[in-house]
Amino acid sequence: MRNLGVKDLSFSVRGDGRKGVLLIHGMTGAPAEMRPVARRLHRAGFAISAPMLAGHGADRGTLLKTGWRDWLASARAAYLKLAAEVDEVYVAGICAGGALGLALCAEFPQIKGAAVYSMTFEYDGWNMPKFSAAAPLIQLVANLPLVRRISFEEPYPYGLKDLKLRELASRAPETLIPGSVDRMPMGSLYQLYRLGRHIERIGPGIATPTLIVHAREDDMSDLRNAERLRAALGGPTDLMVLEDSYHMVHVDREHVQVGDRTAAFFGAEATMPVPARETVDA
Repeated sequence: MRNLGVKDLSFSVRGDGRKGVLLIHGMTGAPAEMRPVARRLHRAGFAISAPMLAGHGADRGTLLKTGWRDWLASARAAYLKLAAEVDEVYVAGICAGGALGLALCAEFPQIKGAAVYSMTFEYDGWNMPKFSAAAPLIQLVANLPLVRRISFEEPYPYGLKDLKLRELASRAPETLIPGSVDRMPMGSLYQLYRLGRHIERIGPGIATPTLIVHAREDDMSDLRNAERLRAALGGPTDLMVLEDSYHMVHVDREHVQVGDRTAAFFGAEATMPVPARETVDA
């Protein structure tokens, strides 16, 4: 499904033609959020492709016109383009983006490796509203006509332990991640739940080596989501637990470590030294 009338915020960086990484942003997010990890991976020699998912980059109404299969179609098209340009393809994504990467691994077993950041089967982190405990009921009603347009704002601290990024997200979220959607509609939350269940169904058949990255203090999805994903997958997994980040591990305090660990997991020999503080849009 195409994003008609929406500016495409996808980005790509060429490599030497050997290895490339497809970086998939999260639901309500945008490609810009993948730039910190992209920089570390590119310094390690990887080509980068970061597509914008269908329905994203505009508003809640546009997002609600799409579902997880449309998002997967966007990722699939980007994968096929990248696969024609490099010898080996790897996939990495945050939350829904990580799940979409695994869905691609099920379709294309030639994908060499995957990285999943902050997998979310349930919104059960320490900062989630108390009603999240009723997730099974919410999943039953979230896509009903009178319910699906109800939306909610991501609560402070916005998945960020870094105080400067948190303040930026509070004052000017569009500056932090250009193209992101400001609120999550219930109908889109329903699609995220459906995507998670799809991954659990097909997980035993996914043999792709997978790096699972999760913060111990994830404010949105508890660490048990990472363990649940690990149990669902049929291939080898490696779990990286972060001690100084919240949900947005790919931009938070330890994003350099996340990028470098991903690069190493994908077979990079070494990454470049860490420069002065990196920001999302640098």
